[in-house]
Amino acid sequence: MANPTPPDWEMLAQKPGFKALLDAKKRFVVPCCIFFLLYYFALLYLVGWHPELMKKPLLGKINGAYLFALSQFFMAWGMAWLYMRRVAALDRMAAEVIQHETH
Repeated sequence: MANPTPPDWEMLAQKPGFKALLDAKKRFVVPCCIFFLLYYFALLYLVGWHPELMKKPLLGKINGAYLFALSQFFMAWGMAWLYMRRVAALDRMAAEVIQHETH
């Protein structure tokens, strides 16, 4: 089994298709990172500056702070699921760029 020759990455980096791929990735990753950081630090802000609000029982004896902290797990899983869906499309786009630009 012969090893295929790897693409010329320096040449690919100059192509419009590769630049479009990087732009598409950036349009997804940057807003996701900003959202994640805001959501993560919102708990610290709310607990630090609005403790009475976060102490309120919402589900029996479970207060807002615990529910918000728990929601961060679901938010992270949801973002991971979205990323997996988006990266599949980006992988297809990358394969097309490599195939198109090397032939």
